[in-house]
Amino acid sequence: MSKKVFVGMSGGVDSSLTASLMVEQGYDVTGVYMKNWSQDLPGHYCPWKQDYQDAKRVAAQLNIKFKMYDFEHEYKDKVVKYMIDEYKLGRTPNPDIMCNQEVKFKLFLQTALSDGADFIATGHYSRIVDDKLLMAVDKNKDQSYFLCRIPKSALSKTIFPIGELDKPTVRKMAKDRGLVTAAKKDSQGICFIGQVSIKEFLSQYVKTKVGPIIDQKGNQVGTHDGALFYTNGQRQGLKVGGGLPYYVVDKDIKKNIVYVTTDLQDSKLWTDTLKLSHMYWLDKVDKLSNSYKVRTRYRAPLIKLSSIDQEKNIWTLKLDSEVRAITPGQSAVIYDGDQLIGSGIVV
Repeated sequence: MSKKVFVGMSGGVDSSLTASLMVEQGYDVTGVYMKNWSQDLPGHYCPWKQDYQDAKRVAAQLNIKFKMYDFEHEYKDKVVKYMIDEYKLGRTPNPDIMCNQEVKFKLFLQTALSDGADFIATGHYSRIVDDKLLMAVDKNKDQSYFLCRIPKSALSKTIFPIGELDKPTVRKMAKDRGLVTAAKKDSQGICFIGQVSIKEFLSQYVKTKVGPIIDQKGNQVGTHDGALFYTNGQRQGLKVGGGLPYYVVDKDIKKNIVYVTTDLQDSKLWTDTLKLSHMYWLDKVDKLSNSYKVRTRYRAPLIKLSSIDQEKNIWTLKLDSEVRAITPGQSAVIYDGDQLIGSGIVV
């Protein structure tokens, strides 16, 4: 009897090809659309119905079973609320990482297994080999960063069929198979609000007020709409005109102040030390090893670690070179070669 795999189908080309490859590999395939967010925002239409229909059309093309799991309540509680609460505290969270941790590789996996699945599969650009999480072959599309906190137990039950492929190959293979989503554009932005800016989204939930923008000399150089909207290293959206560009180096949420600098070498912009909380290890870690490298944000270059130390619940990572604009709330992800071994939240 064929093994049963439930494929998370978002209506995009990556998950469509994933479902097709699972059929070709002889699995008993069921397509599942996860309804995580359906709310329209002012001036922006949520495309979930179109995505659902696209996924359903591909399932019909492949002649596989298809169903929808409604996770909207859990998603708002685990992902959206987390994001809003973090911004209120002045941090910059990554909701995509939380979505993978709590929804796709916990709730979806658990629901699928209880529904008769042996495995789940998704269209992520990553690889799982011997229950170890690896970068995708296509380093430009690698999404392992966003998978840094998935439950370890999920690795043996998860398949990433396109982790060995690059994007042009995925599109060509989808086109060769006649999949209706072969030319569909990739979704952009945060996983559930798409093209809506963070500022537009947060404004629906958080009351803010105008405050001062202070430069490195202590002078007020402008005003902002709310300190929580800004993140370290940010240049765009400050609306402080004239002269050299300004970069955000800090913010005081209680006093509603944003601090900026025009000096690209400002010590507040650069550091060779990371302090992390909420460490999560996907594999055994050797604290004495210096073969590890860290990525401080998606697509940021890998930086070699010179040491890793732990004191109570805080881990201190010393880097071989300085990195720019480290931001509290973001995830720093540790690799050993191509293998993702752990991650923590910047404090």
